[in-house]
Amino acid sequence: MPILQTPFARLDLLRQPPQRDDPLQAFDAADEYLLNHLHGLGLAASSRVLLLNDAFGALACSLAPHARVVSSGDSHLGYLALQDNLRRNGLAGDAVAFVPASEVAEGPFDWVLIRVPKTLALLEEQLIRLHGRLAPDARVIAAAMVKHLPRAAGDLLERYVGPVQASLAVKKARLLTAAPAERPAPVSPYPTRYRLDAPPVELVNHANLFCREGLDIGTRAFLPHLPGGLGAARVADLGCGNGVLGIACALANPEAQLTLVDESYMAVQSARENWRAALGERPAEIRAADGLIGQAAESLDLVLCNPPFHQQQVVGDFLAWRMFQQARAALVAGGQLWIVGNRHLGYHAKLKRLFRGVEQVAATPKFVILKAIK
Repeated sequence: MPILQTPFARLDLLRQPPQRDDPLQAFDAADEYLLNHLHGLGLAASSRVLLLNDAFGALACSLAPHARVVSSGDSHLGYLALQDNLRRNGLAGDAVAFVPASEVAEGPFDWVLIRVPKTLALLEEQLIRLHGRLAPDARVIAAAMVKHLPRAAGDLLERYVGPVQASLAVKKARLLTAAPAERPAPVSPYPTRYRLDAPPVELVNHANLFCREGLDIGTRAFLPHLPGGLGAARVADLGCGNGVLGIACALANPEAQLTLVDESYMAVQSARENWRAALGERPAEIRAADGLIGQAAESLDLVLCNPPFHQQQVVGDFLAWRMFQQARAALVAGGQLWIVGNRHLGYHAKLKRLFRGVEQVAATPKFVILKAIK
């Protein structure tokens, strides 16, 4: 197991969700570079440090014994990884305060250390929120692997924080240091909104949502084929995003009982706002979670899912396979999992390993809609 060794700590770290023989590690050279650089600058024990997008807690666990640390990110899996890795390394669970990205971390902060996220809209929103929350002489440093560092990241730091200086690359990682300067109070372009004709709803999309400007083509292919006549069925929208599948199902099935789940806090925030706008006070459970891990066994009749095929920059079907397993455990005998997926991903064969029956409901040149029966 790789160990993160820096002047701040020697740490044994794991990723989330856990995966047997995981070839990937919970930190990278950008974490090491940032921590080594920070140590060289000097970190006072009284410093308030804000960490943004610290995926699995490598920065937080390193710095928790040395400063007052607040970590903020949009991944519930990231929060679970932080908690596990604090315990794993003998640190208290409350050694680091965690603020979901759907909320604002209250300053002032002496240091802001940023792992540049895949979605630059999230970075933009986070930088906008720093306005008025930096202490005098605060320092803002962003880190990324060079291959994941677009020029636009530096442009955003320049626009919202101040002049930016790029470091030399070390082990294919780079740092961007922004010197805070006077900037007018920014107006956030988020959330974005778009309208659908069927169902006739307007959808709010906070900064880290996939396809913020319009409905993604997989969901567009899925919507006309959602099941009706469900009565009081217990239905989950797994990986709900802005909630459109669950909302459409609820509108078509007035007695159905809906649960909407996503690991993104901004997705859950969007889904809650969209549910309220479309369905008023109709009850629903909308929560941030590791999929259906917390769902009681055999407590659902139907699961709807447009599964992701990446975690941050890592592409693969590991998360989808895990969601299929979770759905099977949560469904009653005879319950159904309905999914949409790219044809080339071969979900039909994978579902047959878990479910007694798999049927193709519909198809487009790019997507298939499948129904798996427990």
